[in-house]
Amino acid sequence: MLRIAYDPIYAHPLPEGHRFPMLKYELIPGQLLHEGSITPDHLFAPTPCPDEVILWTHDAQYLHDLHALALSPQHIRRIGFPLSAQLVQRELIITQGTISCCHYALQHGIAMNVAGGTHHAFANRGEGFCLLNDLAVAANYLLRQGLARQILIIDLDVHQGNGTASLFAHEPRVFTFSMHGGHHYPFVKEKSDLDVPLADGTDDDTYLALLHTHLQQLLPQVAPDFVFFLSGVDILDTDKFGKLQVSLQGCRQRDRLVFETCHRYRLPCVVAMGGGYSPDVRRITEAHCNTFREAQQWLW
Repeated sequence: MLRIAYDPIYAHPLPEGHRFPMLKYELIPGQLLHEGSITPDHLFAPTPCPDEVILWTHDAQYLHDLHALALSPQHIRRIGFPLSAQLVQRELIITQGTISCCHYALQHGIAMNVAGGTHHAFANRGEGFCLLNDLAVAANYLLRQGLARQILIIDLDVHQGNGTASLFAHEPRVFTFSMHGGHHYPFVKEKSDLDVPLADGTDDDTYLALLHTHLQQLLPQVAPDFVFFLSGVDILDTDKFGKLQVSLQGCRQRDRLVFETCHRYRLPCVVAMGGGYSPDVRRITEAHCNTFREAQQWLW
């Protein structure tokens, strides 16, 4: 069974006026339930991640300042959301959701977090709508618990996973692969183990050919036993910030390619949703729902 981390707090941590980016977090499970792609049994509500586990990745002072709501105004501006206790709680719940998905993926092949993919969070700071780096925390959890030996992070959000790249710059057991818009935020990039910057206007054929080539090379080279997939839909041609020309169908083919590759190598895969900023939230929701629909085809 495909297990999906979801909590209502995903969608409502912000005051009125800041909620548009969060609407998709309640629309995605609502659409999947409505069409019968999933049932309530597929969903589980995570609890907040313990501080002890967060501290395997993030600095103690930073975590203290989050709990105390003591970040500087400049830091809060870099994050992009008004800081609140509910927002911090949301990030802790998202992070635990990704960790819990790891256990389900080890059983079933794929597990998914309706939120997550907060790849702009560094050890000592947040930025770009990210406070805690859920994929990094979960990767360190797997390594510390002896549940994985070699991890591959496939980050296909249109923005480079700069926080993730920084966090694992000196950790050979985690290979970071980021295929992103070359002229997008963050404008000063970190160095992933493999960065593939894309030209503005990259279309379906070019995008999918590049991804196929790199996945075919990476799997034998890295030899992972666990995969994280950040499936941002800000690669869409309708995205406000994306600058790429990937269609809705091309985005779904991207997901299929990742799942098919993981299935071929029998690699457990945890999926986090990442970004999506098309003006029509229905298009964002449909693109994300396609990721869930594709995942159903590739369970063990």
